[in-house]
Amino acid sequence: MTLSDAVAHLAPHRWARANRLLIRKALAEFAHERLITPEKDGDQFVVRSDDGLTRYTFTAMIRALDHWQIDADSITRHRDGNELPLAALDFFIELKQALGLSDEILPVYLEEISSTLSGTCYKLTKPQIPVAELVKGGFQAIETGMTEGHPCFVANNGRLGFGIHEYLSYAPETASPVRLVWLAAHRSRAAFTAGVGIEYESFLRDELGAETVERFHQQLTDRGLDPADYLLIPVHPWQWWNKLTVTFAAEVARNHLVCLGEGDDEYLAQQSIRTFFNTTHPEKHYVKTALSVLNMGFMRGLSAAYMEATPAINDWLAQLIENDPVLKSTGLSIIRERAAVGYRHLEYEKATDRYSPYRKMLAALWRESPVASLQQGESLATMASLLHVDHEGRGFAAALIEQSGLAPKEWLRRYLRAYFTPLLHSFYAYDLVFMPHGENVILVLKDGVVERAIYKDIAEEIAVMDPDAVLPPTVERLRVDVPEDTKLLSIFTDVFDCFFRFLAANLATEGILEEDDFWRTVAEVTREYQESMPELADKFRQYDMFAPEFALSCLNRLQLRNNKQMVDLADPAGALQLVGTLKNPIAGL
Repeated sequence: MTLSDAVAHLAPHRWARANRLLIRKALAEFAHERLITPEKDGDQFVVRSDDGLTRYTFTAMIRALDHWQIDADSITRHRDGNELPLAALDFFIELKQALGLSDEILPVYLEEISSTLSGTCYKLTKPQIPVAELVKGGFQAIETGMTEGHPCFVANNGRLGFGIHEYLSYAPETASPVRLVWLAAHRSRAAFTAGVGIEYESFLRDELGAETVERFHQQLTDRGLDPADYLLIPVHPWQWWNKLTVTFAAEVARNHLVCLGEGDDEYLAQQSIRTFFNTTHPEKHYVKTALSVLNMGFMRGLSAAYMEATPAINDWLAQLIENDPVLKSTGLSIIRERAAVGYRHLEYEKATDRYSPYRKMLAALWRESPVASLQQGESLATMASLLHVDHEGRGFAAALIEQSGLAPKEWLRRYLRAYFTPLLHSFYAYDLVFMPHGENVILVLKDGVVERAIYKDIAEEIAVMDPDAVLPPTVERLRVDVPEDTKLLSIFTDVFDCFFRFLAANLATEGILEEDDFWRTVAEVTREYQESMPELADKFRQYDMFAPEFALSCLNRLQLRNNKQMVDLADPAGALQLVGTLKNPIAGL
């Protein structure tokens, strides 16, 4: 690749399009979060800069949940009577005060916006695959075919730390095959934990192949080291080149860490960027790695201390699902994080608290592949794909509905029973909540119909909100103390506001399903579940899914305030940015 080839995607016409699309999203989501208040001006809306001199005008429809559906091509920018080109960096500078961007955060946020725009430009160079084709594509074709990322966050592809070579090598949308780097880590500082029935030696042989394990062991022997003293850890190539070779120099110099080279299997980065799907052997485990890159409000590290309890938490949840007739009847399953390995840098540990990024630079986990669980005729798609809209304005969800031959309401009902009913039951029966956004759920499809849901990213994302729940000691860390009046936000915010809001709007825009019909179906599935569980009637009254309104919890406000660590991990509920309320779209239905 030549120096200029590296930036060939950054052409003026693509840059202009990327800026227009990002400003559309910024106007829509910042209006939703009440950071800006568009004023009505005839059949248009106007947003003014902090100094009042720049005007952004656009047309929009305001849907349920204060969802601003803005026509990207209608947006114009004016100052001193002149029309100016749309420029996202200028937009954030002009509205810096309204957005609460501090002098410290602003330049880093602008860097994340620049990276997000660059990623959009790259996506605009790819062959445009109509959704009618994409729905027939394989699991990984859908995964790498996504163009938007998180629907709420405006700076959602920051990936600060990646240069252009790394972007082209490791971003999910570039679909570049990746081979993981393997290190031998001395057992005095490393630990391997696994679920029931898994033993280190045989697990590694299954994952790597006997020949590769022998090759790695031989390298250690050739250096005069005993393979029995070491554990093998898979590492993201970026992490090796950019962090471990320098930040962990002492560990390498003292043979606490030995680089063994690349493994033989090829992987594809997933939407979450640091998780890899094995394309050489799709039935083998995903590998999730530490990656010290700043992306969407967090350094994407992986804690060695956290890894220790991960397999036990997954086994506990799998058992709970297996023994619960309601969850079993929905077809719900999880892909368990079966094994984990972490390395503790003792000196950095002495110098930092447990939340420090320095403690999250070297760890990995292995997560089951969903491929092995498929029945005849079933296929997989990340749930994030339901919000994907192609270059012709056609939605992936609409294409699935068409493929299924079902009436839209019936298709939606089946999807809700698979995805939403288990969330309701987990909340009411166990005070158990997930982080059920599009990237954390895999849908099992058959002829376009959602058959069942698979939840993932378990150990880091689930929580038990009952202070009196009896939990095994290894699972105790899941217990969180959440104020009573914010408990139900785990459904109202995470599901209604951060996912259904967009799905309902897309289906309505395409004329597939009216918004009222969408939310009426959500209400019906909720009632159907509640009527099937009369023994939980008190809980249904206490936490009312049909309450007239709920608090508006704002995600962009978190990132605008502190884009390096959006949430204090010691007090996640305390970090919520609540601003007024939203009208509950299923109230009174």
